[in-house]
Amino acid sequence: MQSTVGGLFRFVIEVAESDGDGGCTGELGLANRGAFAFFASDEQETEMAFDFHKDRRAYFDQQTINAEAYVVPFVAEGMPLGEGTRVLEIGCAEGGVLRAFHRLGCTTVGVELSPYRAEHAREFLREEIASGRMEIICSDIFDVDFTGRFDSSTELTAPQAHRPRFDGYFDLIILKDVIEHIHGQEKLLRDMKRFLRPGGKIFFGFPPWQMPFGGHQQIARSPFLSRLPFYHLLPAPVYRAILKAFKEHPNTIKELMEIKQTGISLERFERIVRRTGYRIVKKQLYAINPIYQFKFGLRPRKQIPVIGNVPYLRNFINTAAYYLIVTV
Repeated sequence: MQSTVGGLFRFVIEVAESDGDGGCTGELGLANRGAFAFFASDEQETEMAFDFHKDRRAYFDQQTINAEAYVVPFVAEGMPLGEGTRVLEIGCAEGGVLRAFHRLGCTTVGVELSPYRAEHAREFLREEIASGRMEIICSDIFDVDFTGRFDSSTELTAPQAHRPRFDGYFDLIILKDVIEHIHGQEKLLRDMKRFLRPGGKIFFGFPPWQMPFGGHQQIARSPFLSRLPFYHLLPAPVYRAILKAFKEHPNTIKELMEIKQTGISLERFERIVRRTGYRIVKKQLYAINPIYQFKFGLRPRKQIPVIGNVPYLRNFINTAAYYLIVTV
């Protein structure tokens, strides 16, 4: 079974490898360990994927490195970044991505729903917060306590009691690996307009639902399930039964089943963008997600456009999508 599954995912990787162009400047394609590192004979890659999510400090640092190498350059091609740029990250986790924008001189706000992760962010970003150009807020972005904080005339250091509404404050909103976890995705895009300055943009980075690991099954504790591609596409009862059969923790099963409800395809995302009054400024699809260099030891690789842009098929052979959008 493992050999059969292995061959399936090898095909996806070899499609990406078939073009001699590495895609990303300075990248050499896949790591020398081979294209099929997910199914190596030992369990090193499984441990890498698990530790990636378990060690929060390492995850924080890796997110910064990845953002500086890939996210920031992508955004910078579509808008100026630097001193005076106001950046909001929704679902900032430990704040690793936000730190990359703070280093450019941007004024940054991170919003995180999890108190545990927000506390880690405040711990890891003490110096940045002390600079007065960063704030970490544990909140739902549409709670009154959050939306009443800022508008375009106020600064982060203003006393809470004197902060008017938050409308029209940001030049850039970031949602990295977030949209695929959100119910009511269309409503979210409509509502985010209130936070943008005129001409402000939104960055999205997410894995297409149908891609080999679009179900986030790499978080499974079972070495086999964490490396098994595509099985998240099975009917929900079958998927749940498999997770239970391998004795996955109930919290893991709950999270994976919820992602099955909220996972998003490229076609659905682009339809939502159009319906909610935005247009796409920039798009980049990746055969090998840049973050996989930390998760699995694989080198990032941009997708070949002639293959990666085939409707519907592209969801299965791209492991990450970057978009920059603006209101029409």
